[in-house]
Amino acid sequence: MKKTFPLQVEGKNPERLLEATKHEIRKYIKRERRRELPNGVDFWDFDCRFGTTPETASVAHIAELIPLIDALVKSQGSQFYVEILSKHGHRQVRQKPTEQDI
Repeated sequence: MKKTFPLQVEGKNPERLLEATKHEIRKYIKRERRRELPNGVDFWDFDCRFGTTPETASVAHIAELIPLIDALVKSQGSQFYVEILSKHGHRQVRQKPTEQDI
């Protein structure tokens, strides 16, 4: 998903528009996570970018998207750009704690 969301549209309630955009982002992420995994892949991971325009967008973690949107709304922003691209995720094996670590 690569999309610019306006936060102020004539004739629409800004709070409802904000909730609709957040819902669309969450819905896209859920849909991508439901896709069938290829062989050798443990989960779907995401590369995300967030900014006011595509040119100024910077890398963000997927869990930071909604708080970033809220911060932009508090600073009276008029639009924002979100880029969410799914990629293959591989789990890292954790090392067992040794006696020295305990």
